[in-house]
Amino acid sequence: MIALVAALAAGYVSGSLPWGLWLGKWFKGVDVRTMGSGNLGATNVYRSLGPGIGVATLLLDIAKGAVPVFLVPAAPFAAAFPGGPEWCKVAVAFAAVAGHVWTFLAGFKGGKGVATTVGVLLALSPPSFGVFLAVFLVTLLATRFVSLGSMLGAVAFTIALWKFSPGGWSNPSVMLGALLAVVVIVRHKDNIARLLQGKENRFAFRRAKS
Repeated sequence: MIALVAALAAGYVSGSLPWGLWLGKWFKGVDVRTMGSGNLGATNVYRSLGPGIGVATLLLDIAKGAVPVFLVPAAPFAAAFPGGPEWCKVAVAFAAVAGHVWTFLAGFKGGKGVATTVGVLLALSPPSFGVFLAVFLVTLLATRFVSLGSMLGAVAFTIALWKFSPGGWSNPSVMLGALLAVVVIVRHKDNIARLLQGKENRFAFRRAKS
């Protein structure tokens, strides 16, 4: 029980670090939650505060998913985790994404989970990360819809995890991937509505003029 709680806590705290909020306050003196979509994710930070802070937020949000998945299963207490190291990785990964989506450091309102999910994916399965990245970039370049690229990428990385992981759907990482894909899509429900209505904002590769 101690190992379970410690692993989940480590993942959740790492995922809860609201880098978009902090960087906006430190370097611009603003609360990004009052700007644009109000989201703490890298896309809103990029649009609202510019590419420098936006890219930094993206990289840090990826890191807060990847780092605990790399480090926590190697900690001494992780040896006692129920189900072994593979389940420890999966639990830490889910906790990190949950922390990003529902961060206790920002009123339990965070990002949409994409960047931290990408970090988790990088730690769990680099080939599946590559598939996600390819699908995301192709979709973004073709449509300039970040939301569509994120959702299609989520579906693609689930299929890739199934393809690259031994045991197929019974593999814990594959089950996690399917769950995280659902989380990503559900968190984009407003974007889906705007896409269907033709009102979704297209991504500009520079800061939009206010």
